[in-house]
Amino acid sequence: MYMGDIAGIDYVTQALAQDFARTAAHHDATGAFPFDNIERLRQANLPGLVTAREFGGREAGLAQALAVVNTIAQGEPSTALVLAQQYLFHAQLRRNPNWTEAMRAKVARSAVVDGAFANNFRVEPDLGTPVRGGMPATIARKVDGGWSISGHKIFSTGAPVLTWNAIWARTDEATPRVGTFLVPRGTKGLTIVETWDHLGMRASGSHDALLEDVIVPDDHAVDIRLPAAWAEVDPAAAAWPALLFATVYDGVARAARNWLVTFLKTRTPANLGAPLSSLPRMQEAVGEIDALLQTNRLLLGLADKVDQGASPPPHESFLAKYTINANAIAAVQKAVEISGNPGLTRGNPLERHLRDVLCARVHSPQADSVLIGAGKMSLGVGAG
Repeated sequence: MYMGDIAGIDYVTQALAQDFARTAAHHDATGAFPFDNIERLRQANLPGLVTAREFGGREAGLAQALAVVNTIAQGEPSTALVLAQQYLFHAQLRRNPNWTEAMRAKVARSAVVDGAFANNFRVEPDLGTPVRGGMPATIARKVDGGWSISGHKIFSTGAPVLTWNAIWARTDEATPRVGTFLVPRGTKGLTIVETWDHLGMRASGSHDALLEDVIVPDDHAVDIRLPAAWAEVDPAAAAWPALLFATVYDGVARAARNWLVTFLKTRTPANLGAPLSSLPRMQEAVGEIDALLQTNRLLLGLADKVDQGASPPPHESFLAKYTINANAIAAVQKAVEISGNPGLTRGNPLERHLRDVLCARVHSPQADSVLIGAGKMSLGVGAG
């Protein structure tokens, strides 16, 4: 179990990351979900790290959540992404006034007592990501005492272990509302279809979820609103996902950097008679990688402002995400470039880090949306 102070949590997460790294290649090669890793997180009481203190959680801020996720990502990033989604869910739960107190308590306590994981299922085959607009095709129809939900969700990270599936759907009312319907694991009509087979983040279990007349009680419609009510983005609500997702891929880049440093120190070509680390060209390359990752560390430091109640405007959090991701990708690509064939050899982890870090580009908001939004802010161009 983790200790009560930050140093204790850091020690535990570093030990876990080292263990997870030993099996990361297996999970990547097979695409097998890291059930053992999730159980280790539960044993360390990490699922409840961000959960509100009133329900037994630690109520950690964004900075501490980033530190844990980043460290775990250096060991096995798919596990870190599942944990990042958990922390995002519980951070949202702490701030959202629309949940009933009974449902808030039930979900929050389950994270602390049972290590229950949760995630939001928002993306659909036709809709794509809701961030780009549009109404979900998943429909919630009112029935006696509750709702009947039918639809198809994709890229549902952590699906094999989630206790709580938060389904983004629209109502069948004359004036549709849209929002979150909470579907517990094992509910009749909910089927997880194992479709995830990607180039990177292969162990994340981001499968499809099919809902066929899934019945949930009234109080499981935890946050449904008119579409216009979702338009305004709270600065803290923007910063949490932006930095949580970005820190996963910064962690991948740090693992790649560490492998490269060890490789350069230990690789001694016969014609050189000295380690590759003695070459100025290699020293310059590592310096370039370190510069990219130092910039990332400074940008991730925005979490301190969020924790102090001084969150940056949403477009600044999104720009930080964009920059961190771009730097992480550039750092891994430089490591591959400078290491040559060994970097692309499947027996070494660098090619896996390259495939994993490229997945940074898919998380919403994506690069074009971030840059257009920031450009509009600077130019004073209206959303219309």
